[in-house]
Parts: sequence; structure tokens; C-alpha cells
Amino acid sequence: MTNDTHALPKGFIRLSGPAAEVEDQLGPLAALVGTWRGNTGWNMIAVPARQPDGNPTFKLLVQNYSETITFTPIGAPVPNRGGVDEQFITGLVYNLTVTDNATEGILHIENGMWLYMGDIQPQPVGLLHDAPLPIQYSIARQSSIPHGDVVIALGNAIISTGKPTIPIIDGLPPDIGHPTLRGYLDPYLNTGFRQFNSKNPNMMLEEALENQTIGKVTTITVDTLNKGGSIVNIPFIDQHVNPSRFVSTFWIEEVFTDNVNFLQLQYSQQADLNFLPKINAPGIIMWPHVNVNTLRKQ
Repeated sequence: MTNDTHALPKGFIRLSGPAAEVEDQLGPLAALVGTWRGNTGWNMIAVPARQPDGNPTFKLLVQNYSETITFTPIGAPVPNRGGVDEQFITGLVYNLTVTDNATEGILHIENGMWLYMGDIQPQPVGLLHDAPLPIQYSIARQSSIPHGDVVIALGNAIISTGKPTIPIIDGLPPDIGHPTLRGYLDPYLNTGFRQFNSKNPNMMLEEALENQTIGKVTTITVDTLNKGGSIVNIPFIDQHVNPSRFVSTFWIEEVFTDNVNFLQLQYSQQADLNFLPKINAPGIIMWPHVNVNTLRKQ
């Protein structure tokens, strides 16, 4: 009997190393470690409602919010054994809290993990075999939301320099059919927040980048429509809004401004909610549920 663990295969035991070593194993997720705060977030969501006569309609909710997100390393690679190959997953546990800027009440809490899945190696058995298959997606986001949803979204990360290209997104439902009444989408044009661009919520991220000099940027995009992604909901959610997609992009940015250097996190994410029949057309209306925010690392 021996206490020498050096002869054991990688992954047989999992011991957390020094903080610098742990962060080095996280790949593009490393810069997320720590606590981030921001108070310029926007939430826009349409929800099912009833008209006074009982007919179904929608209600639009728009809120300006503050947010705190904490990312903590898992600590050591977690092995997935596949027979010939092994995958060693590193990652982060995250917790976030969102509060309404007007009322200071809690709007949203969420927890989950960001996983880096790019480390696949042959098992050390001394046998000849094919090389490991290439990784299609190296990043996974696992999210648990107390509405009764669990999300797995897959994607990748890229590194660039300079201000990132923030895409235009359409905050309005793209196809409501052929309405016979004008003003059906007027709530989107009169949200009560003149500074918020409901037609393109990502404009709020663009405005935050004004007068900033940006260095290195890590862009991480994950999507439940990528193969292997999924959304699982409790029956009530499936029955009433049936989320069909979740897509999220994080931009981790080195910022140089006013003689101050800091790390900035911007994100844009959308969940596609599906309810209400299209007007004078077949199918169900898809309502984009959009969140955007800019946060600074503490």
C-alpha cells in the first residue's frame, strides 16, 4: 500500500490548486472570477394578460435595474470519462441578484455554472486509438431560474482588441400577423423610459462604450439552439409561454478611461416566449424577453 498519488491517472482525485493555477485552467472564463456590479441594466418582457372584456392580450414590463454577479471557480478539473477519451471540465459557479432601481425590490435571482469544456485527452491506458474528436462547443452555461426553468446553452469564445461590435437586436415581436386595429404594439413605443431604446435594447450597451478606450475583449456567446442545448420548464411555463430559445452574449472588456483601468462586463441576452395567436394569420406570436447590462469588476 502506498500514499504516492503521482502514479494515479489524471482526474482520479480532484484537489483544488492555488488560485492562480485554478484561474489559469479556466481558459476564456478566467477573467470572470470575482464580483461584478452595475446599475444600468434593462429588463423588457411581455407577459400574458386579459382585457377588461376577458379577451387575451399582453402586458409589457420594462424595468431599469441594478445587478450583482459573483463568479467562483469550481476549484479543480472534473473528469468525464468516455472510454477512450476523457474530458476535463473547469468552470465557475455563479450567483446573481437583480433589484429594481425605482423600488429597490428584488426582480430576479439566478444561479448556475459556466463551464469550459475544451480539455479532452486520451485515457492513459497505453493503447493505440484515434485522436480525440474536435470540440464543436467549448463553453456551456447552466442556469437555474426560479420561474421554473433550467437552461443549458452552448457556444464558444473569441478574443479581439478594441471596441466590440454590438449587434442590433429587435426588441419588438417580429411577426404578430396582420392586425386590424392600430396601436397594438404602442406599449413598446411608450415604455415610460425615454432613455431606453425598446426597438434596439443593445443601443444601451453602445452608449456605455462612448468615451471609453477598449483593449482586450473576450466575447462569449451561447445559445440553446446549438446542438446539445435545451430549456426545461415546469408544466405551467410550458403551457402559458413555452420558451423556445435562450441566447446570451458576454463581452469582457479591458477599459482605459480617465486615467483609470478596469474590467467591464457587458451582456445581452434574449429568451423567446411564445403566446397569443397571430392576428389574422396562422401560428403563435414570439415575444422577445431581453436583458442588457454593463457591470464593473469590484
